[in-house]
Amino acid sequence: MNTTILRKSALGIAGLAFAGGLAAGPLNHTTTDTSTGEARPVAAVQADKADKAAGVDAGKLIPHGVQGAQSRIDLDPEQTANVKAVIAATKKAGLDERAAVISIGTALQESKLENLGHLGDRNDHDSLGLFQQRPSSGWGSPEQITDPQYATTAFLKGLRQVDGWQDMALTDAAQTVQVSAYPDAYAQWEQQAADLVTQHWNNS
Repeated sequence: MNTTILRKSALGIAGLAFAGGLAAGPLNHTTTDTSTGEARPVAAVQADKADKAAGVDAGKLIPHGVQGAQSRIDLDPEQTANVKAVIAATKKAGLDERAAVISIGTALQESKLENLGHLGDRNDHDSLGLFQQRPSSGWGSPEQITDPQYATTAFLKGLRQVDGWQDMALTDAAQTVQVSAYPDAYAQWEQQAADLVTQHWNNS
């Protein structure tokens, strides 16, 4: 995970001055669009229909496509509730679906969308919550950081101060805020994050 120095550097860059496996890469199967005669991936056709049905702007979810092989996990009711809390906090912050995708993808990597308490010897210093934020680095108190909506709002405050985050790949946007020792790891969750936003955006 992250060292104290790296985390403090991230907070400085982001301008935060407040204290307290299933691989599922893109399918290669195609179908022919009868209106244009062009071949389109089956998965893309199905995703377009699902996005339209959900009232979500598909172009905002993954504007440049996913990077690399994708991972996916099954969510239990608590994890699903955390997805909805992240989306609710994103809406309250006045941000769009892309911000929710980045937030959920980041939380999938950091905690698998589990609101983690202190893990004892397995803990990365004092990292807590969905985003593995650290009280000692100014993210908030332990009670605040383990509140999913507060934790999401804190993450989004950092994200909003990253120039051009809307057009960044998820892994780049997440890494700029989180400063992880594994900067490319966030990329694997972009498709599942987008799917979860599509599913829950209008009921969170």
